[in-house]
Amino acid sequence: MAGSNPTPYLLVGALALAALTFAFLYLDSGEAKAWHNIVSIEPYTEAVTFVGAGDIASCDSFGDELTAALLDSIPGTVFTLGDNIYSGGSLENFEKCYGPSWGRHKARTMPSIGNHDYDAPGPAGYFAYFGDNAGSPENGYYSYNVGKWHAIVLNSNCDKVPCAEGSPQEKWLREDLASNMRQCTLAYMHHPPFSSGSEGMKAQLRPIWKALSDGGVDIVLASHDHFYERLAPLGLDGSPDYNSGTRVFVVGTGGVDHRPIVKVVLGSEVRNAATYGVLRLTLRPGGYGWEFIPAEGNGFTDMGSGKCR
Repeated sequence: MAGSNPTPYLLVGALALAALTFAFLYLDSGEAKAWHNIVSIEPYTEAVTFVGAGDIASCDSFGDELTAALLDSIPGTVFTLGDNIYSGGSLENFEKCYGPSWGRHKARTMPSIGNHDYDAPGPAGYFAYFGDNAGSPENGYYSYNVGKWHAIVLNSNCDKVPCAEGSPQEKWLREDLASNMRQCTLAYMHHPPFSSGSEGMKAQLRPIWKALSDGGVDIVLASHDHFYERLAPLGLDGSPDYNSGTRVFVVGTGGVDHRPIVKVVLGSEVRNAATYGVLRLTLRPGGYGWEFIPAEGNGFTDMGSGKCR
Protein backbone atom coordinates (compact mmCIF):
# COMPACT_ATOMS: atom_id res chain seq x y z
CA MET A 1 0.00 0.00 0.00
CA ALA A 2 1.38 3.41 -1.00
CA GLY A 3 2.87 5.33 1.87
CA SER A 4 2.86 2.36 4.32
CA ASN A 5 5.86 1.61 6.52
CA PRO A 6 7.58 -1.64 5.41
CA THR A 7 9.45 -2.04 8.71
CA PRO A 8 6.85 -4.23 10.50
CA TYR A 9 6.69 -6.59 7.52
CA LEU A 10 10.47 -6.82 7.33
CA LEU A 11 10.64 -7.51 11.06
CA VAL A 12 8.09 -10.33 10.85
CA GLY A 13 9.95 -11.86 7.91
CA ALA A 14 13.26 -11.66 9.75
CA LEU A 15 11.80 -13.35 12.83
CA ALA A 16 10.29 -16.13 10.71
CA LEU A 17 13.62 -16.70 8.94
CA ALA A 18 15.42 -16.82 12.27
CA ALA A 19 12.95 -19.38 13.61
CA LEU A 20 13.39 -21.58 10.56
CA THR A 21 17.17 -21.32 10.78
CA PHE A 22 17.10 -22.27 14.48
CA ALA A 23 14.83 -25.24 13.79
CA PHE A 24 17.09 -26.43 10.95
CA LEU A 25 20.22 -26.17 13.07
CA TYR A 26 18.55 -27.86 16.06
CA LEU A 27 17.20 -30.78 14.07
CA ASP A 28 20.62 -31.28 12.54
CA SER A 29 22.39 -31.26 15.89
CA GLY A 30 23.61 -34.31 17.77
CA GLU A 31 21.18 -33.49 20.59
CA ALA A 32 18.22 -33.58 18.23
CA LYS A 33 19.37 -36.82 16.67
CA ALA A 34 19.64 -38.42 20.09
CA TRP A 35 16.15 -37.21 20.94
CA HIS A 36 14.80 -38.55 17.65
CA ASN A 37 16.33 -41.96 18.38
CA ILE A 38 14.43 -42.08 21.66
CA VAL A 39 11.03 -40.74 20.67
CA SER A 40 9.79 -40.99 17.11
CA ILE A 41 8.50 -37.75 15.60
CA GLU A 42 6.49 -39.63 12.97
CA PRO A 43 2.72 -39.12 13.30
CA TYR A 44 0.99 -41.89 15.25
CA THR A 45 -1.73 -42.45 12.68
CA GLU A 46 -4.35 -44.94 13.91
CA ALA A 47 -2.20 -45.71 16.95
CA VAL A 48 -3.50 -47.74 19.89
CA THR A 49 -2.20 -48.16 23.43
CA PHE A 50 -1.16 -51.60 24.72
CA VAL A 51 0.00 -51.70 28.33
CA GLY A 52 0.87 -54.27 30.99
CA ALA A 53 3.39 -56.37 32.91
CA GLY A 54 3.73 -59.78 34.51
CA ASP A 55 4.40 -61.24 37.98
CA ILE A 56 1.65 -59.10 39.37
CA ALA A 57 -0.39 -59.76 42.49
CA SER A 58 0.26 -61.44 45.80
CA CYS A 59 -1.96 -61.73 48.83
CA ASP A 60 1.07 -60.73 50.93
CA SER A 61 2.34 -57.65 49.08
CA PHE A 62 1.12 -54.30 47.76
CA GLY A 63 3.27 -53.73 44.68
CA ASP A 64 0.33 -54.58 42.43
CA GLU A 65 -1.59 -51.64 43.90
CA LEU A 66 1.20 -49.32 42.76
CA THR A 67 1.17 -50.60 39.19
CA ALA A 68 -2.63 -50.80 39.06
CA ALA A 69 -2.69 -47.09 39.92
CA LEU A 70 -0.69 -46.47 36.75
CA LEU A 71 -3.26 -48.35 34.69
CA ASP A 72 -6.00 -46.14 36.12
CA SER A 73 -4.75 -43.26 33.98
CA ILE A 74 -3.63 -45.19 30.90
CA PRO A 75 -6.25 -46.13 28.28
CA GLY A 76 -6.15 -49.04 25.87
CA THR A 77 -5.82 -52.80 26.05
CA VAL A 78 -4.16 -54.30 29.13
CA PHE A 79 -1.97 -57.38 28.70
CA THR A 80 -0.64 -59.62 31.47
CA LEU A 81 2.50 -61.72 31.16
CA GLY A 82 1.58 -64.53 33.51
CA ASP A 83 1.94 -65.23 37.22
CA ASN A 84 -1.04 -63.00 37.64
CA ILE A 85 -1.51 -64.25 41.22
CA TYR A 86 0.79 -65.79 43.81
CA SER A 87 -0.08 -67.82 46.92
CA GLY A 88 -2.11 -70.20 44.78
CA GLY A 89 -4.12 -69.52 41.64
CA SER A 90 -7.53 -70.31 43.07
CA LEU A 91 -10.58 -68.30 42.03
CA GLU A 92 -10.82 -67.06 45.61
CA ASN A 93 -7.27 -65.69 45.51
CA PHE A 94 -7.87 -64.06 42.14
CA GLU A 95 -10.96 -62.34 43.46
CA LYS A 96 -9.45 -61.40 46.83
CA CYS A 97 -5.89 -60.45 45.88
CA TYR A 98 -5.80 -59.65 42.13
CA GLY A 99 -9.33 -58.27 41.91
CA PRO A 100 -8.92 -55.10 44.03
CA SER A 101 -5.89 -53.93 42.03
CA TRP A 102 -5.46 -55.07 38.43
CA GLY A 103 -8.93 -56.56 38.54
CA ARG A 104 -10.27 -53.03 38.17
CA HIS A 105 -9.25 -53.37 34.52
CA LYS A 106 -10.39 -56.96 33.91
CA ALA A 107 -12.88 -56.03 31.21
CA ARG A 108 -10.06 -54.69 28.97
CA THR A 109 -7.43 -57.27 29.95
CA MET A 110 -6.11 -59.96 27.60
CA PRO A 111 -4.10 -62.25 29.92
CA SER A 112 -1.47 -64.93 29.53
CA ILE A 113 -0.97 -67.78 31.96
CA GLY A 114 2.08 -68.35 34.17
CA ASN A 115 3.31 -71.25 36.26
CA HIS A 116 1.90 -69.78 39.49
CA ASP A 117 -1.52 -69.56 37.88
CA TYR A 118 -1.46 -73.38 37.88
CA ASP A 119 -0.91 -73.54 41.65
CA ALA A 120 -4.51 -74.09 42.77
CA PRO A 121 -3.70 -76.97 41.83
CA GLY A 122 -4.60 -76.58 38.20
CA PRO A 123 -5.57 -73.45 36.25
CA ALA A 124 -9.33 -73.54 36.84
CA GLY A 125 -9.24 -70.34 38.90
CA TYR A 126 -7.39 -68.44 36.16
CA PHE A 127 -9.84 -69.45 33.44
CA ALA A 128 -12.88 -68.90 35.66
CA TYR A 129 -11.69 -65.43 36.62
CA PHE A 130 -10.76 -64.13 33.15
CA GLY A 131 -13.45 -66.06 31.27
CA ASP A 132 -13.54 -65.85 27.49
CA ASN A 133 -10.63 -63.39 27.41
CA ALA A 134 -8.25 -66.18 28.50
CA GLY A 135 -8.85 -68.49 25.55
CA SER A 136 -9.74 -72.15 25.76
CA PRO A 137 -9.15 -73.77 29.20
CA GLU A 138 -7.62 -76.75 27.42
CA ASN A 139 -4.97 -74.63 25.71
CA GLY A 140 -4.44 -71.18 27.22
CA TYR A 141 -3.22 -69.84 23.88
CA TYR A 142 -5.16 -67.66 21.47
CA SER A 143 -4.79 -64.67 19.13
CA TYR A 144 -6.64 -61.45 18.33
CA ASN A 145 -6.18 -58.13 16.56
CA VAL A 146 -5.42 -54.88 18.36
CA GLY A 147 -5.49 -51.77 16.21
CA LYS A 148 -3.59 -52.56 13.02
CA TRP A 149 -1.54 -55.24 14.79
CA HIS A 150 -2.00 -58.97 15.31
CA ALA A 151 -1.42 -60.25 18.86
CA ILE A 152 -0.60 -63.86 19.76
CA VAL A 153 -0.87 -65.16 23.33
CA LEU A 154 1.08 -68.35 24.08
CA ASN A 155 1.14 -70.85 26.92
CA SER A 156 4.83 -71.21 27.78
CA ASN A 157 4.16 -73.73 30.55
CA CYS A 158 5.49 -76.43 28.30
CA ASP A 159 5.16 -79.13 30.98
CA LYS A 160 1.41 -78.46 30.97
CA VAL A 161 0.76 -77.63 27.32
CA PRO A 162 3.56 -78.98 25.08
CA CYS A 163 5.66 -76.55 23.06
CA ALA A 164 7.66 -79.11 21.06
CA GLU A 165 7.96 -79.07 17.31
CA GLY A 166 4.86 -80.69 15.91
CA SER A 167 2.86 -80.18 19.13
CA PRO A 168 -0.68 -78.81 18.79
CA GLN A 169 0.45 -75.42 20.13
CA GLU A 170 3.46 -75.14 17.80
CA LYS A 171 1.38 -76.20 14.80
CA TRP A 172 -1.39 -73.76 15.75
CA LEU A 173 1.17 -70.95 16.08
CA ARG A 174 2.59 -71.58 12.62
CA GLU A 175 -0.88 -71.77 11.10
CA ASP A 176 -1.92 -68.56 12.85
CA LEU A 177 1.16 -66.75 11.58
CA ALA A 178 0.66 -68.08 8.05
CA SER A 179 -2.92 -66.82 7.94
CA ASN A 180 -2.11 -63.42 9.45
CA MET A 181 -2.45 -60.67 6.84
CA ARG A 182 -1.27 -57.79 9.05
CA GLN A 183 2.17 -56.29 8.64
CA CYS A 184 2.92 -55.99 12.36
CA THR A 185 2.71 -58.81 14.90
CA LEU A 186 3.51 -59.20 18.58
CA ALA A 187 3.45 -62.25 20.82
CA TYR A 188 3.47 -62.63 24.58
CA MET A 189 3.81 -65.39 27.15
CA HIS A 190 5.10 -65.89 30.65
CA HIS A 191 8.56 -67.43 30.18
CA PRO A 192 11.15 -65.34 28.29
CA PRO A 193 12.84 -66.68 25.19
CA PHE A 194 15.99 -64.86 26.35
CA SER A 195 16.84 -62.88 29.50
CA SER A 196 19.67 -61.94 31.84
CA GLY A 197 17.98 -63.56 34.83
CA SER A 198 18.16 -66.96 36.43
CA GLU A 199 15.54 -68.37 34.05
CA GLY A 200 17.25 -67.42 30.80
CA MET A 201 16.31 -69.42 27.72
CA LYS A 202 14.45 -72.65 28.36
CA ALA A 203 15.27 -75.38 25.83
CA GLN A 204 11.58 -76.32 25.74
CA LEU A 205 10.76 -72.93 24.21
CA ARG A 206 13.13 -73.21 21.24
CA PRO A 207 10.48 -74.55 18.82
CA ILE A 208 8.15 -71.70 19.80
CA TRP A 209 10.92 -69.12 19.36
CA LYS A 210 11.79 -70.62 15.97
CA ALA A 211 8.17 -70.39 14.83
CA LEU A 212 7.98 -66.76 16.01
CA SER A 213 11.24 -65.91 14.28
CA ASP A 214 10.28 -67.72 11.07
CA GLY A 215 6.91 -65.98 11.12
CA GLY A 216 8.39 -62.49 11.20
CA VAL A 217 7.06 -61.50 14.64
CA ASP A 218 8.19 -57.99 15.58
CA ILE A 219 7.93 -58.02 19.39
CA VAL A 220 7.91 -60.74 22.06
CA LEU A 221 6.87 -59.84 25.62
CA ALA A 222 7.50 -62.04 28.66
CA SER A 223 8.15 -61.92 32.40
CA HIS A 224 9.02 -64.76 34.89
CA ASP A 225 12.27 -62.98 35.76
CA HIS A 226 11.19 -60.24 38.16
CA PHE A 227 12.84 -57.25 36.52
CA TYR A 228 12.69 -55.12 33.40
CA GLU A 229 14.92 -55.82 30.43
CA ARG A 230 14.92 -54.64 26.84
CA LEU A 231 16.83 -56.72 24.34
CA ALA A 232 17.81 -55.83 20.80
CA PRO A 233 15.97 -57.39 17.88
CA LEU A 234 17.28 -60.96 17.97
CA GLY A 235 17.82 -63.54 15.29
CA LEU A 236 17.05 -67.23 15.56
CA ASP A 237 20.26 -67.94 17.51
CA GLY A 238 19.65 -65.09 19.95
CA SER A 239 22.28 -62.74 18.55
CA PRO A 240 21.34 -59.17 17.58
CA ASP A 241 19.81 -58.78 14.14
CA TYR A 242 18.71 -55.19 13.59
CA ASN A 243 17.47 -55.86 10.05
CA SER A 244 15.08 -58.76 10.55
CA GLY A 245 15.19 -59.75 14.23
CA THR A 246 12.47 -59.90 16.89
CA ARG A 247 12.73 -57.44 19.78
CA VAL A 248 12.24 -58.96 23.25
CA PHE A 249 11.01 -57.23 26.42
CA VAL A 250 11.05 -58.88 29.85
CA VAL A 251 8.55 -57.06 32.09
CA GLY A 252 8.31 -58.95 35.38
CA THR A 253 7.62 -55.73 37.26
CA GLY A 254 3.91 -55.96 38.00
CA GLY A 255 4.17 -56.00 41.78
CA VAL A 256 5.83 -59.04 43.36
CA ASP A 257 9.36 -59.12 44.78
CA HIS A 258 12.27 -58.12 42.55
CA ARG A 259 14.97 -60.57 41.53
CA PRO A 260 18.54 -59.81 40.48
CA ILE A 261 20.25 -59.69 37.12
CA VAL A 262 22.37 -62.84 37.00
CA LYS A 263 24.38 -62.74 33.78
CA VAL A 264 23.93 -60.18 31.02
CA VAL A 265 23.10 -61.98 27.80
CA LEU A 266 24.13 -61.05 24.29
CA GLY A 267 21.79 -58.41 22.92
CA SER A 268 20.67 -56.99 26.26
CA GLU A 269 20.33 -53.21 25.91
CA VAL A 270 18.65 -51.97 29.12
CA ARG A 271 18.08 -53.61 32.52
CA ASN A 272 16.60 -52.59 35.86
CA ALA A 273 15.87 -54.87 38.82
CA ALA A 274 14.60 -52.35 41.36
CA THR A 275 11.49 -50.73 39.92
CA TYR A 276 7.82 -51.68 39.76
CA GLY A 277 6.11 -50.44 36.64
CA VAL A 278 4.32 -51.19 33.38
CA LEU A 279 5.35 -51.20 29.74
CA ARG A 280 3.23 -49.01 27.51
CA LEU A 281 3.42 -49.78 23.80
CA THR A 282 2.03 -47.43 21.18
CA LEU A 283 1.12 -49.64 18.24
CA ARG A 284 0.74 -47.86 14.94
CA PRO A 285 0.74 -49.02 11.31
CA GLY A 286 4.29 -49.98 10.38
CA GLY A 287 5.91 -49.39 13.76
CA TYR A 288 5.69 -48.93 17.50
CA GLY A 289 6.89 -46.89 20.43
CA TRP A 290 7.65 -48.16 23.92
CA GLU A 291 7.85 -46.56 27.35
CA PHE A 292 8.49 -48.18 30.70
CA ILE A 293 6.46 -46.21 33.24
CA PRO A 294 7.67 -46.52 36.85
CA ALA A 295 5.41 -46.62 39.88
CA GLU A 296 5.53 -43.87 42.49
CA GLY A 297 7.66 -41.59 40.35
CA ASN A 298 10.79 -43.74 40.56
CA GLY A 299 13.50 -42.27 38.33
CA PHE A 300 14.06 -45.28 36.05
CA THR A 301 12.35 -45.29 32.70
CA ASP A 302 13.06 -46.50 29.18
CA MET A 303 11.58 -45.34 25.91
CA GLY A 304 12.14 -45.64 22.20
CA SER A 305 10.59 -46.62 18.90
CA GLY A 306 10.97 -49.21 16.18
CA LYS A 307 9.67 -50.32 12.82
CA CYS A 308 7.95 -53.54 11.87
CA ARG A 309 9.85 -56.15 9.89
